[in-house]
Amino acid sequence: MSSPHSGPETAAAVSGLPARPPAGALWSANFRFFFTARTVAMLGDTMLPVALSAGLLGYGYSAGDIGLVMAASTACFAGFVVFGGVLADRFDARAMMIGADLVRVCSQSTAAVLFATHQVRLWEMAVIAVVNGTCAAMFQPGVASTIVRVASDVQGANGATRTAESVAALVGPALAGVLVGFTSTGVVFAAHASTYLASALCLLSLRLPPLPPRTAAAVSTFRADLVEGWREFRSRTWMWSVILVWMLYMVCTTGPYTPLAAAQIIPAHGAGAYGLVNSALGGGTALGALCAMRLRAARPLRAGSLALFGTMLMPTSVGLGLPVWAIACCVLAAGACSAYWGVNWATSVQTQVPGDVLNRIHAYEVAGSIAMVPVGQALAGPASTAFGARHVLLVGGAVPLLVAATLLAIPSVRTLRRR
Repeated sequence: MSSPHSGPETAAAVSGLPARPPAGALWSANFRFFFTARTVAMLGDTMLPVALSAGLLGYGYSAGDIGLVMAASTACFAGFVVFGGVLADRFDARAMMIGADLVRVCSQSTAAVLFATHQVRLWEMAVIAVVNGTCAAMFQPGVASTIVRVASDVQGANGATRTAESVAALVGPALAGVLVGFTSTGVVFAAHASTYLASALCLLSLRLPPLPPRTAAAVSTFRADLVEGWREFRSRTWMWSVILVWMLYMVCTTGPYTPLAAAQIIPAHGAGAYGLVNSALGGGTALGALCAMRLRAARPLRAGSLALFGTMLMPTSVGLGLPVWAIACCVLAAGACSAYWGVNWATSVQTQVPGDVLNRIHAYEVAGSIAMVPVGQALAGPASTAFGARHVLLVGGAVPLLVAATLLAIPSVRTLRRR
């Protein structure tokens, strides 16, 4: 990989990196468009869990049913994101992102119509979830390579984007709770569709320099690109070891949390309270992202792993049945810890990996990170029936302690230096 101080022409010539913006202010016109696209889309995405949970519970479906719908989306995302990474490296990543947004405008509009006409069936929502998950798989790989094309300060860009997404997450669940309470679930889905349209328009407005053309030696088959991406991923011990450990976190903590927390909080306190808790998560992640912009550790993954100990507060607080205000405080702290890890991890991937394979590497690490979430979501219902929802959540609170300790014990993770 070229030196981080090399100019865009040198970097492109040496390693085929996407053309980088000149050093200077973070807030270029391109970054503002990208920043707006991610923020608006995140606003809609954080409204979805509240709308989906409240809507399906209102039709008599269970926490297990909510988990299955969420698992359908997540499974398609995890299953197809690697192929999305190959396509993003072979073709125009931005065009793929815009196309994915436009398809999701249609799918979420369909969901809005179904809820508005009171014709909601579980299989229909599962099909919509499959479409959304597949589109997300085509969209996500391009995010990593787009950030390094619109911003010279990669950690600053990640921190700013994560902060804005977190503020959106702070507003989104609360807004969804209000809309569900005063209008209907269909209105929330319609609003969600409009956020994807806004994202597509912002991405369409980007004015990016052309990518270096693929040389004859670089032109290869789809399968060869897939294999090359796997080889590059496997060669980085710090990366695959994190993903391997992260699978435990996903299946035991992240996967079960959303459906079980919704089933615990909404019946007892209402959709507004659940929206408040999710808003606290958004506020916490904003704080964590701001800290990551300021506190740039020499060994970012070690610092991020230490922060992960605090994420145990989120499932534990719900599992203990604490009052809503106390759950919100715990979730806020856990969100800050999670975001600090997230910014350091994303920056490490984007700065340690050559640009000509970055989309594929990013796709592999995202697929590995997310692969176990649908397993956790799908098992949330049966596990809560067998052991009780609160016990499952308490186990989910203990797992982050094991995950953080394991990451700190891996030398390649603990000693990786910041570029």
